[in-house]
Amino acid sequence: MLTSYALAEGRLVVRDGILPTADLARAVWIDLLNPTAEEERAVQAALRLEIPTREEMEEIESSSRLYREDETLFLTANFLHGVEGGEYGSTPITFVLASQALVTVRHQTPKAFAVFALRCQKSPGLLASPDAVMLHLFEQIVDRLADILERIGANMDRASAAAFRSAKAKVKADKRDADLRGALITLGEVGEVTTRASETLLGLSRILTFVGAEKATAVRKENQPLIKTLVRDVRSLVDHAGVLNSKANFLLDAVLGIINVEQTNIIKTFTVASVALMPPTLIASIYGMNFSHMPELNSAWGYPAALLLMILSAAAPILYFKRKGWL
Repeated sequence: MLTSYALAEGRLVVRDGILPTADLARAVWIDLLNPTAEEERAVQAALRLEIPTREEMEEIESSSRLYREDETLFLTANFLHGVEGGEYGSTPITFVLASQALVTVRHQTPKAFAVFALRCQKSPGLLASPDAVMLHLFEQIVDRLADILERIGANMDRASAAAFRSAKAKVKADKRDADLRGALITLGEVGEVTTRASETLLGLSRILTFVGAEKATAVRKENQPLIKTLVRDVRSLVDHAGVLNSKANFLLDAVLGIINVEQTNIIKTFTVASVALMPPTLIASIYGMNFSHMPELNSAWGYPAALLLMILSAAAPILYFKRKGWL
């Protein structure tokens, strides 16, 4: 899908599909989502540059992701997507910054792109130049990541508080197990999101460093302060993601400790029951033997005496465990 954004007399013009070469050449931002071969050829003909393939976008070497050809910058990084649907993932997105237009090549749709497109309709000034589009888009991505980290941090606090509250209070086992299970799921999500968010922030940091080194020719003077602001925001989010990840690991250890304590109590109950039943089982086994000479079998007091002996032999271990503080 090809979407072009252009300014005409101060107003935003958004058009979908392949356009004539002259119209595409006037666009400030060209967004390619899962582009077809025809769409790639149309953009290449209009801007006279090569669009990287998906295989080239997925290269992990820095030299393959950040490079310059003549006056055009090719910038690729992995970006977090799918947070709303719960199916987290990272997708490579390439920003081709040319003097006449910005081209974005992607195969997924992070929400920041949709939000930024709506912002452009309200504020066409964001599309004043290709470098302004790219930097404002980065700004939207950073804002989106900040919202995501803030939300998962709040979710983690609520889940951990519910788990600890259930562990301290005398609640039903089903309720306690549900709270502990919910806390484990939430902590797993926090780890997944913070890891992928950190990957996105690392990619942005590399891009901004590369653009900063090329800013004299790639970024207009009025937009250069945005680079410093973005670098500062990215660093603060990296620190915040690290704190969330550390906190999630600590809470994960605590929740697993609570689960281990619960399991230990259950195993201790079964152990005490097994030990308490061993002496009565031994007595019952003895009197279940088929020997001819067992005086108690012919006595009126034999049966009650055997029952009393089994009860006493079962009570003795329980009293011993309580005295030792094991129960």
